[in-house]
Amino acid sequence: MKKRLQDRVAIVTGGGHGIGRAYAQRLAEEGAKIVIAELDGPAGERVAAELGGLAVRTDVSQQSDCEAMARRAVERYGRIDILVNNAAIFHTVPMSRAPFDEIDPAEWDRMMAVNLRGTWFACRAVVPQMRKQRYGKIVNISSGTALKGTGSRIHYVTSKAGILGFTRTLAMELGKDNICVNCIAPGSTLSEENADDSIVKYRQAAASTRALQRMQKPEDLVGAVAFFASPDSDFVTGQTLVVDGGACMH
Repeated sequence: MKKRLQDRVAIVTGGGHGIGRAYAQRLAEEGAKIVIAELDGPAGERVAAELGGLAVRTDVSQQSDCEAMARRAVERYGRIDILVNNAAIFHTVPMSRAPFDEIDPAEWDRMMAVNLRGTWFACRAVVPQMRKQRYGKIVNISSGTALKGTGSRIHYVTSKAGILGFTRTLAMELGKDNICVNCIAPGSTLSEENADDSIVKYRQAAASTRALQRMQKPEDLVGAVAFFASPDSDFVTGQTLVVDGGACMH
């Protein structure tokens, strides 16, 4: 069977660890040339080497880093077809799981700078090249918590709720350029590398709220990203696909 992304170029932000790494691996399997944009430089280099791709150390909260990411991708491969906005403060860069009135304002600002502003900067960096090509696929990553709320980490949930509106608005703006913008909302996923027993139990507990009652793994998400990155979704834009085993049905 023909690979759906043969000769396409895909950037995955935060692709050096966990779910981001799984996204990059699946896109590579579909034939894409991979750019790993990763704050953890050595991790990004390792994944890029595994996939025969390019690593660019990138802090998505910095506009200049995102511009360098796009520039180096074009210098290496001549185009940018796919952007997966996966980089976020969550596990690799940890966050407080505290009530709303105990979160430090500086942590709130950092959360918005990475999770929300970083998505904006990454899109701003790649869209000029996509416009030249008259083609592009942007896949943003939100969270199921943005659709149903949670009893802690309001800064994280707020940032991921912002991604929902950002996706719809950007899809309207870029439709005329033949650029599709869609979103994945994952459920609670065992994304931690070398997770201890407490983390595994925490992730397993989420299974009881799902129609499909098992722990969610990164591999459960990669098909949705591959779909939004592929020609199979050429007439789909502004949409959010919840991938959580049926915990949140909407």
